Amino acid sequence: MIETAADGIIIHLKVIPRAGRSEIAGVRDNLLLVRLNAPPVDGAANDELIALLAGVLGVPKRAVSIVTGTTARRKRVRITGVTADRAASRLPH
Repeated sequence: MIETAADGIIIHLKVIPRAGRSEIAGVRDNLLLVRLNAPPVDGAANDELIALLAGVLGVPKRAVSIVTGTTARRKRVRITGVTADRAASRLPH
C-alpha cells in the first residue's frame, strides 16, 4: 500500500467517487480505500483526493500528485516530503 520513493512515498489506493462524504475508509485488497464526495467529472474527484490526502498527511497540496490512474478508480499517488513511517501512523493499516 505504501512504497518508499526517492523524494517521499507512493500510495496505492482505490477511490469511490460520489460517496456521502470524503474520508479514508480503511484498507481493502492491500489498497487504501478513499471515499470522495465529488463526482469523477472534470477532475473534481482527483482534486478532492489531493486535498484530502494533503490534509491527512499534513503536507501542502502541491506535494501530492497522481502518478497513474487519473481516470481510473485505482491510482498511484506520489507524496513528497513525508516518510513511509509518518504516513503509516496517520493512515489506517
